[in-house]
Amino acid sequence: MLKSALTGLSRVANSLAITANVAGTCTVLGLVVILNVDVIARSLFNAPLKGTYEIVQLAVVMIVFLQLADVVRVDRLTRSDGFLNLLHYKRPGLTSSLRRIINAVSAIFMGLIAYIMFPEFIKMWGTNDFFGVPGVFTIPWWPVKLVIAAGSALACLIFVIKVITAQDRPQLIRTPEHDETKA
Repeated sequence: MLKSALTGLSRVANSLAITANVAGTCTVLGLVVILNVDVIARSLFNAPLKGTYEIVQLAVVMIVFLQLADVVRVDRLTRSDGFLNLLHYKRPGLTSSLRRIINAVSAIFMGLIAYIMFPEFIKMWGTNDFFGVPGVFTIPWWPVKLVIAAGSALACLIFVIKVITAQDRPQLIRTPEHDETKA
């Protein structure tokens, strides 16, 4: 029963992570369009697109936290695994324990970020605080705070699932140029 519940929770978390990653990718594409329109408007019409600077600032933060959970899901979070990969061949049990500890500490940090950001989201939602230059271009803060809180909470959940299920040995990626073929 517990295993099936964990499997279902994992499936939901993975689906949410993939969906958030797609939203992050769409945000990147939207940002590319905005930047290109701004460059063209500056060059051809000497009239820059208002709010480009503010949109870029907030979009970069949103992209990071939208894609964070999926990066954790597929074991692509930037970290140094060299020592653990070397240790795995001599002491696989110790390596497994170290990976679980690292995932647990990571879950704690992601949980703390979510715990801190959610009240800020509620505050920004209620006060309608805006970012930008009033009268020129403003954008609300709350969507960014929501993405940070939700993205870090989802990453925390995925780290917790990895700790519980002991998904701690990412497969090493080998590109074709590293494969040795016998002729």
